[in-house]
Amino acid sequence: MNQEAVMSILKAHIALNVRNVDRSVEFYKKLFGIEPLKHRRGYAKFDVQDPPLNLSLNENESAGSGALSHLGIQVGSTEEVLAVKRRWSEAGLSTRDEMQNNCCFALQDKTWVTDPDGNPWEAFVVLQDNVDQSSLCCGTNSAPLVSIEL
Repeated sequence: MNQEAVMSILKAHIALNVRNVDRSVEFYKKLFGIEPLKHRRGYAKFDVQDPPLNLSLNENESAGSGALSHLGIQVGSTEEVLAVKRRWSEAGLSTRDEMQNNCCFALQDKTWVTDPDGNPWEAFVVLQDNVDQSSLCCGTNSAPLVSIEL
């Protein structure tokens, strides 16, 4: 009998490219009624409890209206990231890993795929949060992923 590994998905993750992080933070503070968990130059993160959502804002001067940066699934461990990678790979998706990656002011392990329209998806775990130094962010400076051919 084939038993699938149980995965504890914590919440959905949406990352938006925005032209001005400070202006966007003010909007989302009002929208969600909470302060951001992180707010740094060029980056902010909201940890919304209801509905469960990890929303990050990445400053990008060339962002268009409603520009999506990437989507993600936050899981509870590196083992779960690797289980997602195996499942995606077995399904024929090309994956790219970023292990021990210092991004979005957190140390993370992650794997990426890209949908047929070019939208990047990550499965990730936060290993250490609120680190001082960080790159901006989340695969945005990496080579594009190869999507599955349909």
